[in-house]
Amino acid sequence: MKSVLHKAATRGHADHGWLNSHHTFSFAGYHDPERMHFGVLRVLNDDQVAPGRGFGTHPHDNMEIISIPLGGDLEHKDSMGNTTTIKEGDVQVMSAGTGIQHSEYNKNTDQEVKFLQIWVFPNKRNVEPRYDQISIRDIEKKNAFYQVLSPNPDDEGVWVHQDAWFHLGKFESGASDSYRIKKEGNGVYAFILDGDVEIDGQKLGKRDGFGVWEADSFDLKSLTNSRVLLMEVPMALPRING
Repeated sequence: MKSVLHKAATRGHADHGWLNSHHTFSFAGYHDPERMHFGVLRVLNDDQVAPGRGFGTHPHDNMEIISIPLGGDLEHKDSMGNTTTIKEGDVQVMSAGTGIQHSEYNKNTDQEVKFLQIWVFPNKRNVEPRYDQISIRDIEKKNAFYQVLSPNPDDEGVWVHQDAWFHLGKFESGASDSYRIKKEGNGVYAFILDGDVEIDGQKLGKRDGFGVWEADSFDLKSLTNSRVLLMEVPMALPRING
């Protein structure tokens, strides 16, 4: 097994007043040539948006964009005609494909909204843009990982144009679970949302990131009450089709 550790305090940071953002990988004004991506996982931004503020309409193309709210209400509008609100317990995906414009705003005027914005390089270029959103409240499990994203439209969770699988887990202190890699050549980036855990001997705290590859599986033990996001992705940037 190979691994890389990114402690929470080593992330890039930008405070724009209305937006307080931490960047696990190089983004905007934060550039670290050693932290450009983890396989096809390109962006992992931990954002806090002030009440009533947000990201105005802006374009994306040829990227799979996943949003996972951690608190508050995030209003989404896009050029496909979608207007919706996502909140903790939801997962949103947008395949930008040939091009899409969207905006994201904190719907509330009295509290921050906190969410993860994740970008994954697709394995197909110039697909038709698409949007999807699910609630995970009916599929979440206790003290075990459960799937919220995959490459298969018929599988559990949202889907993306990439051989990627995301799992969430909410664990009580002392609970444990194992994760087996879905596809040979993939790695897994674990991001600790809350609490303290141990992955194959490596202790991790809140907002730490830990990537593993060249492994078939690994074990996680929760040292306190915790929440963990696992992102399994191809480690090689593929030749793009389409």
